[in-house]
Amino acid sequence: MVELSVSTESWPIRGSFTISRGAKTVAETVRVELHDGGFQGAGECVPYARYGESRDSVIGQIESLRCDIQQGMDRVRLQQTLPPGAARNALDCALWDLQAKMSQHRVWELLALPAMRPLTTAFTLSLDSPGNMHRAALENADRPLLKLKLAGEGDIERVRAVRQGAPNARLIVDANEGWDFGSYREMVPELMQLGVEMIEQPLPAADDEALRSLDRPIPICADESCHGTESLKRIVDRYDMVNIKLDKAGGLTEALQLRKAAEAQGLQIMVGSMLATSLAMAPAMLLAQGAAIVDLDGPLLLESDRRPGLRFERSLVFPPPPELWG
Repeated sequence: MVELSVSTESWPIRGSFTISRGAKTVAETVRVELHDGGFQGAGECVPYARYGESRDSVIGQIESLRCDIQQGMDRVRLQQTLPPGAARNALDCALWDLQAKMSQHRVWELLALPAMRPLTTAFTLSLDSPGNMHRAALENADRPLLKLKLAGEGDIERVRAVRQGAPNARLIVDANEGWDFGSYREMVPELMQLGVEMIEQPLPAADDEALRSLDRPIPICADESCHGTESLKRIVDRYDMVNIKLDKAGGLTEALQLRKAAEAQGLQIMVGSMLATSLAMAPAMLLAQGAAIVDLDGPLLLESDRRPGLRFERSLVFPPPPELWG
């Protein structure tokens, strides 16, 4: 019989993490453990208020399946029972980890995929004043890819300040739904001059129909507009890229299907995550192999990470050890 354990954890952030919707100083996560015959599988998720989730609601969804899990619920039934979201993600990743531990095979072997390789991740600069973002850019000027959190007014000054601080870094920006139609049209020419390579979710998901008729000289990536595979039906003509996050898709199982479907539609792939520990990044590392953009810097933004965790050499992140996941 499979036994379920659910716990909450709080991970202090190095400084604060600020986006267009606000700031936080702690990453609140939910950890799932599945135990079977001396083997343990684990998964981690981040309940996200933007999607109507809280730690209590996510734990409630997980606990509602306790009897089903004890009776051997598999990943197929899990997809049919819970909707995409954080709760399903933690359970799905824990089921993959448990199968890997019990079979003595890595998850990529179970999926008949090539072994994981190290990846270069973006490093995120939180939304701040141009001066503070310039200082952050100077401190991280050797990183090959910087991701800037933006919000609207003053964004060109922020990007210009970062470009001056990190002249050789590739830049991508994330507005987290903070722009409108007018600000998009006004800023894109300036962002092109500053060498910005991608714009993530410039408009609110509810208003992104406008992107269908706008010029997109810089590739636009869907984040809040893209969850599971079903999302592709409404976004395929509005975006050039999708940011696949396990917490949005509801686990590695759905995320792999979403990636395949998105690529079939001609969309480029970005793999990101919520702000969390290495346990949340580990399965996303498998999904991110060969992606155009990888954004799995969560542990770098925390005061401390779980042990064992992922190994980072500046922005180069290495595959997870089996003790961590998979």
